[in-house]
Parts: sequence; C-alpha cells; structure tokens
Amino acid sequence: ANGWGDDAEATMNRVHPDFIVERMGDDLVVSLTRGRDIQPLRVSPVYQEMMQDYQSSAKNRSRERKQTLLFIKQKVDQAQWFIEALRQRRERRNTLYVTMKAIIDIQKKFFQDGNEADLKPMILKDVADPTGYDVSTISRVSNSKYVQTDFGIFSLKHFFSDGTVND
Repeated sequence: ANGWGDDAEATMNRVHPDFIVERMGDDLVVSLTRGRDIQPLRVSPVYQEMMQDYQSSAKNRSRERKQTLLFIKQKVDQAQWFIEALRQRRERRNTLYVTMKAIIDIQKKFFQDGNEADLKPMILKDVADPTGYDVSTISRVSNSKYVQTDFGIFSLKHFFSDGTVND
C-alpha cells in the first residue's frame, strides 16, 4: 500500500459538503447543509423602553440608578451586536446559495447525469455576472466549499476551467 491512497482517504473523511444537489424528477434541488435559519431576533421593547426611561430621568440619578442604566445599556448593546452577527451570517448563506444556483444553471447537464464530458468551460466571471457578486466573492466561495451530488462530493473549484494544476 502506498501512503498516497491513505492520505486521499483521510482527506475525503474530513470533507463535509456545504451543499447537497439532488435530482427531483427533471429538477435539481440545492440545499445548504450547515446551520439552519433561525427566526429574526430583536431586542425586547420592554428593555428599550426601560433604557429610555432611565436615560430621560435626569433627576434622581443616584449611583444605583446610574449603575442600572449602564447595565441595561451594556446588555442592549450586546444583544444588538449578536443580532447584527446573525444578519451577516444570513447574508453569507444567501451568497453561498445564489452562487451554487448559478453554477448549477451553467453546469446543469453535469448535475443531471454526472458525466465529466458535460462540464462546460466556466470562469469566475461566468458566475459573477448573473449573481451580481464580485469575481473575488465567487473565488472565495469556490475555493473553500464542497457540493455533494448523486455522483460524489466535489470542490466547487472542480467546475471552473480558469485554473491550471501543477505538480
């Protein structure tokens, strides 16, 4: 046994696809495998009102009242930061989904039959144009993501012809 086969097998065991493309009749359905969408979050109006009440009451600003205001403000700020992080995550997931859909549209025949001969020449710009994303965004997505098909797991780089492979 040569070490190359073992290394290749170990690498395959570590690859977890980011997308699954399945045939459903004549249609191809794509889904993201990691992270499920959660319901939109917001800071409770009760806490926002409480913070406004504490901020607006200039009189009776005892040390305890100031500490309470600071505590509420810190918690509201933390919640808003968390909500923004989740919003950005949803945007990234949307970018991934739209990019994968564009690749499927271009390489549809391959995703239907798995025949490598059906892969069309495709460059990053071919995916960037219909998605409206920058070529650098498509490059970043395609360099680090994998798709599971009925014919195996492939790096998204596999579907592009604009690169060369060197030993």
